[in-house]
Amino acid sequence: MSSINTNVAAMTALQSLASTNKNMTTTQARISTGLRVADASDNAAYWSIATTMRSDNKANSVIQDALGLGAAKVDTAYTAINKSIDVVDQIKEKVLLAKTSSAEDRKKIQSEIATYVAQLKDNIAGANYAGSNLLKTDSTDANNTKLTVMTSYNRDSAGKVTTGTIDVDFGNLRLIDSNAAAKGILDDKGATSGTAILDIDVTDVTGVTGYDATKEGDSFDKILTDVEKALGSMATGAAELGAAKSRIDMQKDFVSKLSDSIDRGVGQLVDADMNKESTRLQALQVQQQLGIQALSIANGSSQSILSLFRG
Repeated sequence: MSSINTNVAAMTALQSLASTNKNMTTTQARISTGLRVADASDNAAYWSIATTMRSDNKANSVIQDALGLGAAKVDTAYTAINKSIDVVDQIKEKVLLAKTSSAEDRKKIQSEIATYVAQLKDNIAGANYAGSNLLKTDSTDANNTKLTVMTSYNRDSAGKVTTGTIDVDFGNLRLIDSNAAAKGILDDKGATSGTAILDIDVTDVTGVTGYDATKEGDSFDKILTDVEKALGSMATGAAELGAAKSRIDMQKDFVSKLSDSIDRGVGQLVDADMNKESTRLQALQVQQQLGIQALSIANGSSQSILSLFRG
């Protein structure tokens, strides 16, 4: 039945065209944003999961920054303490040489030792990164006893958050104490020789506190004993820094891979398949053109009724 009040064909064509246009709008939005789930209305569950994981990944980004800063501080101290060990080794060699040298030669040796001592002080003072020097700290400062590097951000199923850390105790690293009233590994008096290691004096053994001028060999042995003790303590500090460095490097690698993994997981939930969407857009464009043509035909059929009333 043909009716001038109700054009069923046009109504059907219009509904089909509207549906095609709606689908095209959705597809174009996915192509322009690259997201299949851009907001909660697209898929509430996936959007919620993706939003939470993105938030966690922002926290992981902060962790990576903290690890980078901590690694730089530890690397700086690790490099400096290893160089300092090399210098103390050279001092040990000079003290050993002085044991069998003449008084005149000892003066020359002492001059060399003074140069090494100055180098030690420069190495330690230069081990500063972002205002932190792990080799020169204040042992009396109860609020600054360790370097704490944040390593992880953990959230359980109940939403409780905890953070992981790596702590580097200054006690085994303090080569020089910044508090003049306290002493570190190198500016403390040796338990055997009674002289500060940074002030080793081999110009005149009789001038060394507690030494007997008739026992020069024994006196030098005492100095060497204290130097060996200092080297042992420095090796312990270097080992602690080396372990912390290795742990931080591994954690940096883990957090980086974890962030990439989370990004991939979120992408699988909300990213649009661009190959699929581009193919779908082409199909919808054809459907839109056909829908417009169908609507035009449906509207045109009503005009044919007029021909029935023409004389």
